[in-house]
Amino acid sequence: MDFRPRIAVLGGTGKEGSGLALRWARAGFPVAIGSRDPERARHAAERLRAIVPLAELIGLANADAAAWGEVVVIAVPYEGHASILQALRDILARKLIIDVVVPLDPGNPRRYAPPPDGSATAEAQRILGPETPVVGAFHNISHFHLHDLDEVPECDVLVVGDHREAKARAIALAEAIGLTAYDAGPLANAPIIEGLTAVLIGLNIRYKGKGAGIRITGISRKSG
Repeated sequence: MDFRPRIAVLGGTGKEGSGLALRWARAGFPVAIGSRDPERARHAAERLRAIVPLAELIGLANADAAAWGEVVVIAVPYEGHASILQALRDILARKLIIDVVVPLDPGNPRRYAPPPDGSATAEAQRILGPETPVVGAFHNISHFHLHDLDEVPECDVLVVGDHREAKARAIALAEAIGLTAYDAGPLANAPIIEGLTAVLIGLNIRYKGKGAGIRITGISRKSG
């Protein structure tokens, strides 16, 4: 893609968030890792820069990262999902928001535990309001794949949301890091996509794996 937006990953010190940050940084995107603890964010950015030395990577407090980013990725634990969105609502207004959060049962990660809105993505859209486009994506790809830069992941990305242009931009960002992504429909489909994560965790546990993912078959493959 010709346009290289600044990407802020809130919760970027976590496994999934840091994996996405690493992939985008290697692809030439300016990336900020956000955390409640700015020092922890800076250390995380330094660790990733050691892997991709020429990358433009910075670590900031969540609010500063959100203000800096043109695209903001929400990758915090579900327990902090609503609170960070409410606190940063004005800063996030009208930016592209990509939500990768999956609410799981704290006592059983093999069980999806959706909030009253039906999904984390829908919760984010409600909190941020209709003028701020929220899409759900990257729920079903393991951080093991993201962190292994020698691997081309055999996992597809399903993107959901009610804003067609926002979904197209999220798909382009997935393709920029070598993934194949598909428009998986409206926001109403988010519980299905998020819930697949619980299924994949269960498969990993049952079959002693660590990187179960999904692959779309039966239609023409897109180029990643």
